[in-house]
Amino acid sequence: MKRFSKLLLILALLTVLLAACAPAAVTSTTAPMVMTDGLGREVTLSAPAQRVVSLAPSNTEILFAVGAGSQVVGRDEFTNYPESAVTLPSVGGSMGDYNFEQIVNLKPDLVLAAEINTPEQVKALEDLGVTVYYLSNPTDIEGMYANLITVGKLTGKEPAATALVDSLKQRVAAVEDKVAGVTVRPKVFYELDGSEAAKPWTAGAGTFIDQLITMAGGKNVAASLEGSWGQFSQEALLVANPDFILLGDAAYGTTAEQVAARAGWETIQAVQTGQVLPFNDDTVSRPGPRLVDALEELVRILHPELK
Repeated sequence: MKRFSKLLLILALLTVLLAACAPAAVTSTTAPMVMTDGLGREVTLSAPAQRVVSLAPSNTEILFAVGAGSQVVGRDEFTNYPESAVTLPSVGGSMGDYNFEQIVNLKPDLVLAAEINTPEQVKALEDLGVTVYYLSNPTDIEGMYANLITVGKLTGKEPAATALVDSLKQRVAAVEDKVAGVTVRPKVFYELDGSEAAKPWTAGAGTFIDQLITMAGGKNVAASLEGSWGQFSQEALLVANPDFILLGDAAYGTTAEQVAARAGWETIQAVQTGQVLPFNDDTVSRPGPRLVDALEELVRILHPELK
């Protein structure tokens, strides 16, 4: 009996010792994420967003590019890239009108807005209990990189976003190295809308179109335009006599043959040499990673001699 009592005592002591040596239980407490958006609002997420509704094509492209495509549950009407995003439910956006009821029904933990959205729309969604982050349009390539990192943080994909930015920077650096020795900069006219042939719409200084043409070793003939966007008179275009005419409105049916048939345009250098070319305007009008695709394409067009 005494031996049994001693054994019980020894076992009890061992239990106490083992309990003392065991690691303490770890309670996981993730601090809320607080980020300031483009409207100066502090947006709080308890955890990286897993159900995201995108209200702009550029936002959708960024979300998929940083690896958060599977977390997107809704997109705006104009999203058309990547292809897999097109199958997602559309929440509208035509004429600036969105289906707020549908957005709420998708149960997003984050709605990613852009500058095409108004502060009033952001507030209306917030009043419905939806968390909204307003992503401002960047004004340069560096700003685009920053937006990628921001979206990466919001969705828990910061490492992938950082890797993407590093890759994009390397591609841009490669372009800069290529054009560093360029001595002749071809003159470029970028057409946004030529429905009025006497004064087509184009992009001026400060736009990504202007920046990318310059970075690609070209010269935007409309850089002197007052304002970022505007109409360029046919007279001014004939004087500028661009070497290339890039048709950002090709998606709407404008062709090189139609341009050549415009009265007076037959004297323009680009028309005479067959350098009136279609261009995917989405890559330069949406401030996302495809801006670098556009830059590389511009170099291939303007400087085919650079390999």
